[in-house]
Amino acid sequence: QCRFIFPDNLLGISWVDSSWIPILNNGSVLDYFSERSNPFYDRTCNNEVVKMQRMTLDHLNQMVGVEYILLHAQEPILFIIRKQQRQSPTQVIPLADYYIIAGVIYQAPDLGSVINSRVLTAVHGIQSAFEEAMSYCRYHPSKGYWWHFKDEEEREKTKPKAKKKEEPSSIFQRQRVDALLLDLRQKFPPRFVQQKPGEKPVPVDQIKKEPEPVPEAVKTEEKETVKNAQSAGAKGPPEKRMRLQ
Repeated sequence: QCRFIFPDNLLGISWVDSSWIPILNNGSVLDYFSERSNPFYDRTCNNEVVKMQRMTLDHLNQMVGVEYILLHAQEPILFIIRKQQRQSPTQVIPLADYYIIAGVIYQAPDLGSVINSRVLTAVHGIQSAFEEAMSYCRYHPSKGYWWHFKDEEEREKTKPKAKKKEEPSSIFQRQRVDALLLDLRQKFPPRFVQQKPGEKPVPVDQIKKEPEPVPEAVKTEEKETVKNAQSAGAKGPPEKRMRLQ
């Protein structure tokens, strides 16, 4: 599928020819790389021209175009081959690097591919973490939000079941109802007021505010009540009347 969408992307494939592996060295590795079945090799490169004309690889410096060179070698395990665009004998532009490990050829990823792969891996991990966290999230209109983990289920199964007292309402319900009532009261203020239970409701506009009592009058009334109580205590209890048989 990747080859169909991105035909030039060769990062997901590899190539090997087991017959060449015992004789791989610095002198034969370019011939091994130039095999016709190798998908990483470009047939229009200067190496193919030099090979057809039976010239040495030193003539590549005098040509212009795409060429392959041996960049690094660590016999017999590791070889690195570079594909580059030669513009002059002293100026080249690197196009791609290929590394050969134990005879298997891979294309080295560029910086953009590495960053893209790391970002996708990180995003996948973060998305998986969010999905797992959301699986433990619970919601109920009377309780609100809470976390419910699998360990808690096992603990609840092992614990002895105790009867829970059913409360008439929760704190969440009371706070929500108070907020709704306050909002309704502000939007629709009362027009009638019932001053005492059993009385007929009276419009709010007709209610008269009673004047507050003067502090001095209140004090004189308190003094009179105290004097009356003292005089009643001085007289003593009333005399008992005799019963008639």
